[in-house]
Formats: sequence, C-alpha cells, structure tokens
Amino acid sequence: MLATRGFELFVAVFSREEMDELADELPAVDRAGERSLLDDEPVRNFARDPRLHALLEPSSFVVRALLFDKTAQSNWGLRWHQDLSIAVRERAEAPGFSGWTVKAGVAHAQAPASVLERMVSLRIHLDDCGADAGPLRVIPGSHRLGRLDGDALDDHTRGEQVCLAKKGDVLAFKPLLLHASAASSTAAHRRVLQLECAQDELPSGLQWRWRITAPAGARA
Repeated sequence: MLATRGFELFVAVFSREEMDELADELPAVDRAGERSLLDDEPVRNFARDPRLHALLEPSSFVVRALLFDKTAQSNWGLRWHQDLSIAVRERAEAPGFSGWTVKAGVAHAQAPASVLERMVSLRIHLDDCGADAGPLRVIPGSHRLGRLDGDALDDHTRGEQVCLAKKGDVLAFKPLLLHASAASSTAAHRRVLQLECAQDELPSGLQWRWRITAPAGARA
C-alpha cells in the first residue's frame, strides 16, 4: 500500500500511555514545528524503537525528527506541497541539491527525486486526530509524479483522502506525496512527532546531519 498509494496507516503501534509518557519528555513547541529533536536523548531513544523500524525497510535509519503541535494559540494550515528538504552536516555543492538554507543552525537543502523516492516519513500521533484537528490530507499515488514545481501542484490535487488517526497510530508516507492540512478547529492539542527515514548514504560527499538506527538484532 505504501509503494502504490504513497501512504499507509498503522493502527495502535504504541499504547496511549506510551504516547503520554513521550509527550511529557518532549520540548515545548513555540512555533509551527520544532526541527532539531534528534539532539534530545528521549527522541533519539524513541527513534531506535524496534516497532518503528519494523515498519521500514531493513536498511533504514532516521535522519530528522520534527514536532508539530496545533493548539488554539498556535494554529496553521498548509497548502498542497511535497516535502523536499533534508538536513545535512554541512553544505557542499552537489548535483540536484538546491535551495540551501540554515534552520536552527542546521544546513538544509532540497534534495533530488532520486533521494526523496527512497525515503519514508513516519507520523507518530501523540493525540487523537479527528476531522476537526487539522489532519493530513493526501492525494493517493501522487508520489509517483516525481518532484513538481509550484505551477504543477494544483494540476494534481483531485481525489484527496483525509488521514484521521488515534493516539498511538503511525502514518507512514512518502515525502513526494502531495499533502496538505487545514487549521485545527478544536482547542485540544494535535501533536505529531514526524521521523524522516532514509535507506542510503547521500551522494557527492554530503552527509546526513543525524543517523539513528535500531539496536542490532532488535527489529520487531
């Protein structure tokens, strides 16, 4: 399903109690997304959990963690887009990499399709995410279109599916999948920890900023 549709929901991967414990260990988010969470020991430890790596290809490792928390005080919507940016140790000129920026002191670049096609993002739901909580909306199969420029995005935004989830569910999706979300209309938290995962080293001397693997022999 992930290969053909570009997304797949895994139900009750974690208990509600485990999600509450993890949420208590995470830093407060003072903007739309916190991007350097793999520097925090609780997140690094969680990123090694065999239950997560069981959802991935055996050679996969976690390369970035982001925390999103929609609340009444911090709320937003996102237009249709693809996730193109990756975090690297330092900038280096490499074919196909563009749009270099520095976010929270970490170098980021937009990666070529050949890299993004081999990646998967895992959205771990720390709260229930119903229709009023700004859930992810996706266009099934759109990850097979490759990288799209801004003018081409709107040509492929028909047939959307809304991805509702419960606390403890994990939504896996391909970065090139067209996705969007509306602002939340509830005062409750809608926290999502997103782990971005790769299978390969980067080309042309570039290195992933983070590289977290499951303990040897610990895959579920």
